Amino acid sequence: MCLAVGLSDNSVHCAAYRLCGRGALLTIVIETVAETASTNADLKALCLKDGVPEGFWLRAEIQTGGIGRRGRKWESPKGNLYCSTAVDIRPADPAPSSLSFVAGLAVYSAIRGCLPDVPMLLKWPNDVLVSDAKICGILLERVKDQVVVGIGVNVAVAPEVEGRIVNSLAAEGATIDAAGFLEQLAREFETYVAIWREDGLAEILKQWQNLAHPVGMAITTSDDGGEKITGEFAGLQADGALRLRKTDGTLIEIHAGDISIG
Repeated sequence: MCLAVGLSDNSVHCAAYRLCGRGALLTIVIETVAETASTNADLKALCLKDGVPEGFWLRAEIQTGGIGRRGRKWESPKGNLYCSTAVDIRPADPAPSSLSFVAGLAVYSAIRGCLPDVPMLLKWPNDVLVSDAKICGILLERVKDQVVVGIGVNVAVAPEVEGRIVNSLAAEGATIDAAGFLEQLAREFETYVAIWREDGLAEILKQWQNLAHPVGMAITTSDDGGEKITGEFAGLQADGALRLRKTDGTLIEIHAGDISIG
């Protein structure tokens, strides 16, 4: 069933397949619209109305009002991936905010399937770097008892972003298009959601840290007043907070924000 019909006057294409893993059988539905303001906004509206089944993905070929973390504008030229899905919040689930690590692992794994040999790194809290350059954006938004997970990946084009070095799959030699990449991403995402639920957040954080900047790497962040704090990455807390060891040896926890590494 196509859920987004009526959200716009654009043509809609739906594709569905079954995913079997870890004892579960899930129907994944990918719905594509030619253009929308924001896939996250559209999916949030559907969640508020009737809810959205897990496994449903909304993709737009073009976004006119894409938003990233902290309200930053997300450039959305045609050829890149702009998509959103919803995850139910169940009583025994880990903290909903930790789905950012799930999404990061899924994006990393989908990219690694396309580019097996390029240098890649996960960067706290939810960045994926390819050849030391940003290639994706992840945004979580809670609606009632669901979390809408928005993911953008530079598949064909690397838009200019002030203050950021950006990359694309095509620039690294991948020949996959946005639709094909989402099919891989959806499978990886559902696999990691199952691990998150069944094995717990500790297993997700373990896998994430194995693919991230190593303990001891120099990192810089800013406090609430904008003052820069420099130190070394000292691993993650059990809830996913970043541990930073300052130059004076003091260990602090960072629960939100951006960091630079190296």
